[in-house]
Amino acid sequence: MKKGLIPFAAFAAALTGFARAEDFQGSTHPLEYDAAPIRYSTTEPADAVAALTQRIQSGEVKLHWDDTFGYLPGLLDALHVPRSSQMLVFSKTSLQRTYINPKNPRSVYFNDDIYIGYVPGAPVMEVSTVDPKLGAIFYTLDQEKLRKPKFTRSADCLQCHGGLRSLGVPGHILRSVPTDLSGELESRDEISDIDQCTPLADRWAGWFVTGQHGAQTHRGNLIGSEDFARQLREPNWRGNLVDLHAFFDPAKTLASGSDIVALMVLEHQAHMHNYITRLNFDAQQMLAMYGHIRYLKPQTDAFLRYLLFTEEAPLTAPIGGSPAFIRDFTATGPRDRLGRSLRDLDLRTRLFKYPCSYLILNPAFDALPAPIRDSILTRLHAILTGQDQDPQFAKLAADDRRAILEILRETKPSLPAVWRAEN
Repeated sequence: MKKGLIPFAAFAAALTGFARAEDFQGSTHPLEYDAAPIRYSTTEPADAVAALTQRIQSGEVKLHWDDTFGYLPGLLDALHVPRSSQMLVFSKTSLQRTYINPKNPRSVYFNDDIYIGYVPGAPVMEVSTVDPKLGAIFYTLDQEKLRKPKFTRSADCLQCHGGLRSLGVPGHILRSVPTDLSGELESRDEISDIDQCTPLADRWAGWFVTGQHGAQTHRGNLIGSEDFARQLREPNWRGNLVDLHAFFDPAKTLASGSDIVALMVLEHQAHMHNYITRLNFDAQQMLAMYGHIRYLKPQTDAFLRYLLFTEEAPLTAPIGGSPAFIRDFTATGPRDRLGRSLRDLDLRTRLFKYPCSYLILNPAFDALPAPIRDSILTRLHAILTGQDQDPQFAKLAADDRRAILEILRETKPSLPAVWRAEN
């Protein structure tokens, strides 16, 4: 057997551990992704930061320096990350934890493939990307004015972002963990691995949250045990906030607020990227060991359930988020001839209008090994056309299936031939 590959007996045993319905069976089994065939640490990334680095070094791009925020505004612009995606976290859950507290929160910004973390006064910015073949890649950028600033690839982040919490692969995680008044974690009350399946009532401890959510409660904006005790007596006493001026000096942040819709989109996206990376690595290893992917059916089933939002936590009241973020997010990506997009938001009973992840159009999905990618797309077609009556997908309404089928036919190139037949 080749070095670094998982014996099938161990792999099959891992499949029996099914911690959460929406996760892969065996997803907490870490993969040896530094070994062949993946070679994560020794493979040069082909991601957005690698491309930006080349442009900076060639002189094509000069990264703008701001006297207040350092490289943050210039980096957002250079990587096409919208300021409207700003979210604020005050729990000490970063390598720069000593700088983070409720009066000095960490700002997080994102687009489909890039995540940027900024802490006022901290010596570096934290940047992570999604490489189509390697998954999450982590960098730091010194907050020091230089003619040609350099990104440094970091392995330290993998201590948290490369194991159990991220499906056993380099990935992104979100936590809902209460803090004391200084932002120190109270881990005994943590809700970990936050995604679209987590009820709103369990989300966002350690985060600031702005936006409307009606009578639905969440754990954001609560600092210290007394705040949580009051939440039990007076639900939503810190909910439905318009601004955060009562908590910290707003001049410390580049934009205003910590948008509830951006948080919800991020929670879906981060976990979805982890799924794609896990499938990529699993498929590579199975193909190297056996020459086929037949043992990955439980993983592909779980992936499709998440892709199609079959276990999404329902909304019980409308969500009202930042118009700027909604505009920026929905403007990106292709639309069909009827103007429909997988990025269209619902925000009344669920997150998206058409329950299929927009990341199916992402380069990371297209970079999956062909056997697993085509298998997923063929099965997805059968589900959407009703040929596959698996009860796992019974929740999908007929109108939603038809809309998703039509949108994908017109917006996703290189679909298997079965997609081109009329149904």
